[in-house]
Amino acid sequence: MKTRTSLLGKYGTGHVKCIVSESFSYYRPTSGLRSDDLAGEVRRGLGGQPHSIHPRFFYDTAGSELFEEICRLPEYYQTRTEAEILMVIRHELARLLHGRFRLVELGSGSSTKTRHIIDAMMESCSGVEYVPIDISDSLEGGAGSLAADYPELTITGVVDTYERGLKLVRGMGGPPNLVAFLGSSLGNMSPDESASFLKMVRGSMGPRDLFLLGLDMVKDPGTLEAAYNDRRGVTARFNMNVLARINRDLGANFSLADFAHYAIYNSQDRRIEMYLRSRKDQTVDIPGAGISIALKKDELIHTENSYKYTISQIRTMAAESGFRIGRLWRDADGKFSLTLMSRA
Repeated sequence: MKTRTSLLGKYGTGHVKCIVSESFSYYRPTSGLRSDDLAGEVRRGLGGQPHSIHPRFFYDTAGSELFEEICRLPEYYQTRTEAEILMVIRHELARLLHGRFRLVELGSGSSTKTRHIIDAMMESCSGVEYVPIDISDSLEGGAGSLAADYPELTITGVVDTYERGLKLVRGMGGPPNLVAFLGSSLGNMSPDESASFLKMVRGSMGPRDLFLLGLDMVKDPGTLEAAYNDRRGVTARFNMNVLARINRDLGANFSLADFAHYAIYNSQDRRIEMYLRSRKDQTVDIPGAGISIALKKDELIHTENSYKYTISQIRTMAAESGFRIGRLWRDADGKFSLTLMSRA
């Protein structure tokens, strides 16, 4: 049952505070919650060539639930491996976070891996505060489970974009922030987008703040492609769900049976590319976006890239974005990395 909230007036400019419990509250914009305009993005992406749909539209309620299921799949090593690294480095991380820090997580989702960081912080910090920032309303559910399991934790969420959320956090004052961006979510951005994103994060940080970045590493194509083509077809359903969302929200007439999930590793660009492939010649009407699109058999709609990284690439990205690397951890097989950085 969803917790009832009460509105308590604006925080700063344009946000309203919602109280869930004594230790859990969150802020949401008074208007314009989502910067993403589905109709406009669909018009640009599907109305152009090659056809594309931005991956941020994966994460409606059904999509978020499917992604959580993906994270539990045996083929999808990323979540499991990142959690293992966090468990291994827990005591070292606790020593590095001497004194009091506020944990700020970008794209918190279900907050599963966050527990390892919270455990580490509680070894060395008293009165830990957790600030999840997520555009999705699923923030309340994920953070709510943490509130139940960590009664001594103060949770102050932000339902907004990362940029606006970080600006709000900066205005809160208080202890330095540990900003965490886990799950190799940076890999969904193009190199130019990721460079701009890292500079935005760096620009939002105070002199004592730290940034913890999780990135998936380059490895053999078979392991990578298996992670995005699981045997149970959960990733396929996740990919297809974006068409169901466009049908629901924009009145489109996509027939999901007329599309197939397709994911392949591009070794030259070091990225997984995910598509929806048309099974036949067809025309799809999208009234809410004011367009119709004609697709030929086997024509592709691009839905996501997932870039993979090397150690040298991580070091270069950090330096070019104005960061200084303090620690860089990997699992024993070198599949995944966590990098702790400060402002240079």
